[in-house]
Amino acid sequence: GLLLVAGSFAAFRLLNQGLERLVPPPPSAWRNRWKWRNIWTSLAHSVLSGGGALAGTHNPSPCRFCLHPGLSEDLVGTHPPGAHSLVAVSVGYFLEDFVDMLCHQKLHQSWELLFHHSVVIVCFGIAVLLHQYVGFALVALLVEINSIFLHLRQILLMANLMHTTCYRLNSIVNLGTYVVFRIATLAWMTRWLFLNRENVPPATYAVGTVGMAIMTPMNLILFYRLLRSDFFK
Repeated sequence: GLLLVAGSFAAFRLLNQGLERLVPPPPSAWRNRWKWRNIWTSLAHSVLSGGGALAGTHNPSPCRFCLHPGLSEDLVGTHPPGAHSLVAVSVGYFLEDFVDMLCHQKLHQSWELLFHHSVVIVCFGIAVLLHQYVGFALVALLVEINSIFLHLRQILLMANLMHTTCYRLNSIVNLGTYVVFRIATLAWMTRWLFLNRENVPPATYAVGTVGMAIMTPMNLILFYRLLRSDFFK
């Protein structure tokens, strides 16, 4: 697990350094070339982890716990093949992005994302180290399906394409996937924690509860910002 985390960190770092040649920034993004690379790196992670999570949650065991969230053993001790590796790779990415933001952004500009990444690294790190709750972390990675469209939105904004049909279509899909894969996923995870509070060790339950308590309002605030920016103006 730790080797995968380290390898993932190095791979995303190399990708970040090479992206400016792979996807040259448009003139409108020349003043913020670091952010252009950072968003494309994040997009690569979202495609990988979101696609992997969607494929993983179609296995029989995760489907069973989606229908019966009281079955704690499905999320605690069992998980689809490759799920542990996918979660470890995601920990490596979040560590890389954390370091990248620390090096290139002022703290008052990035503290929300740094705080978000810290919570994710702790929660996913527990799953990677203990080889438990990997199924729960896999469900959490469904959020990355929406992140694909969030990152595409940022890329279109940086390319000065906010008045195009492509941006408008992406905004609609972004909002729909936000409700389905972000808000609904977090609500399901909170419900699972509540139903299984007697089957989860107190320390792990505390970490999970605090994580959900932090993530839920952060995501609701971001949803409001997206509505206000893309639909209410």
